[in-house]
Amino acid sequence: MNTVFLFNSILLGVGLAMDAFSVSLANALSEPAMSRPRACAIAGTFAFFQFLMPEIGWICVHTLVERFAALQRFVPWIALFLLLWIGGSMLREGVRGETASTAGVGVGALLMQGVATSIDALSVGFTIAEYGWAAALCCSLIIAAVTFAICLAGLDIGRTVGTRLSGRASVLGGVILILIGLEIFLKGIF
Repeated sequence: MNTVFLFNSILLGVGLAMDAFSVSLANALSEPAMSRPRACAIAGTFAFFQFLMPEIGWICVHTLVERFAALQRFVPWIALFLLLWIGGSMLREGVRGETASTAGVGVGALLMQGVATSIDALSVGFTIAEYGWAAALCCSLIIAAVTFAICLAGLDIGRTVGTRLSGRASVLGGVILILIGLEIFLKGIF
């Protein structure tokens, strides 16, 4: 492994982790009393999907390119739908004053967030298509490690801010998720 490969993989990880960072921030806003193991589980979920999607993309390039290309136009729509649904639920709970802040994000919602924030990473499989399987695996592992660290930072920031915002945190978190969904959609369409 050379320095350029490592540097490029880290940069890919940083770029791909930005949506997951924002969603982690929103999750922590709605759950300011989040434990460290829970924060690690959330960051680990995002890291797993950021690892998995480039690997799937790489496999698609080497096996199913023509089929995957036809589905690529639906990626922004899928991310938009998932994040609008999750963000809308958080926003609705915050406006109604429901106590979602004690329960936090559920497993199903977290998995949907993981898919929604990493689905654009499928296209990274195209950019690393010239790598052999071992290099592609190593690159995906670096992306996952970077995502994990960035998401932990987002969770820590969100917990700090969430404690200060108390009841309004769920509203802010929902708005953030909706804006992320719109940003992914617009970036994918244009």
